[in-house]
Amino acid sequence: MTVDVSLRPTRTERRARAAVALLFLTNGALFANLLPRYPQIKADLGIGNTAYGLAVAAFPTGAIVAGLAAGVLVRRLGSARVAVAGTLLTGAGTLAAGLAESVAVFAGALFLAGAMDAITDVAQNAHGLRVQRRYRRSIINSFHAIWSVGAVTGGSMAAGAIALGLPRGQHLLISAVLFGITACVALRYCLRGPDTEPLAQETDTEDKGPRQQRPDRTGLRTGYALAALVVIATAGTLVEDAGNSWATLYLSDSLHASVTLAACGFIALVGAQFVGRLIGDRLVDRFGQRAVARTGGLITAAGMGLALAVPTVSGTILGFAAAGFGVATLVPAAMQEADELPGLKAGSGLTIVSWLMRLGFLCSPPVVGLVADATSLRVGLLVVPLAGLLVILLAGVLHDRRR
Repeated sequence: MTVDVSLRPTRTERRARAAVALLFLTNGALFANLLPRYPQIKADLGIGNTAYGLAVAAFPTGAIVAGLAAGVLVRRLGSARVAVAGTLLTGAGTLAAGLAESVAVFAGALFLAGAMDAITDVAQNAHGLRVQRRYRRSIINSFHAIWSVGAVTGGSMAAGAIALGLPRGQHLLISAVLFGITACVALRYCLRGPDTEPLAQETDTEDKGPRQQRPDRTGLRTGYALAALVVIATAGTLVEDAGNSWATLYLSDSLHASVTLAACGFIALVGAQFVGRLIGDRLVDRFGQRAVARTGGLITAAGMGLALAVPTVSGTILGFAAAGFGVATLVPAAMQEADELPGLKAGSGLTIVSWLMRLGFLCSPPVVGLVADATSLRVGLLVVPLAGLLVILLAGVLHDRRR
């Protein structure tokens, strides 16, 4: 059996893949360096919970305000340049937040960091998808797995700095400079030229994939596809938020788990999600985005649904793990499909999905909290299996298996 040499990535493409991986790493690490410093910042500013909550909300607010500008910037300046510039400004925002001496400055710095983080997110995904088209196989999930590695790295750096008694300003300056330099080095190896090069499957005249067999989505069809992709991406982030915001609380308060076991719900979800992203590209190449998403939705709905129906500590931890594994590929899949929707300007679909996904992520914690206050947190967490069911219903907008 011979292998077509033309299908092997070139040295330039391999370097570009490594460069995009570094951009995802820095994006995950920068803000994670600031998060463990929040309690110290709150204490130093001498503010109450309400003022602190409003100030911290500036980060997602900045992301929502600036998010829609990402597509325009990518088209004018190029995805690689925008990703690196956004990384540098995100680092500046986190440093300013750490050095802030007033609530207003703290909130303003977080607003800047959130705005730049949203723009960086779109740009790095756009460039990652461009590299993926050169590879002619799925690699986008591996980039999101690297982001998780970056987040763990940043959090570990912060924990180490706190343990060593390193001043907040010095620690965040080191973080900003280190990852800023890393991003600038990555820029040198990113792909050159415009981001609007044709898709690999559209240039292959012999292999007519699923997109060629279906009529172009225009008008209402494109609108439906975009709306469905937003729901799929939001379902993925909603499950992530359930682990971030509610897993520990549910296990400790509702199921009376010990402090150590209560923390395992979040750890299980994030760990299983990381594993799902590590193997996600191979699954997508073999079975297609649609089948992987539907199977993931089924795993999420069944795993967490069973955990909520028969509430035990061990069963709930396994349920969160199943949910994390099930949604591992959803956000990358939705971003890829949105980036390839016909009839839209380059970067527009990706920008819209990313922006609305963040809006849903911002709204989901209050919704779960309202349901929990009206009934119970166990009922509020039904949003997790519901998210899995929505993915099963809407996964038809994703690609089937490609040759």
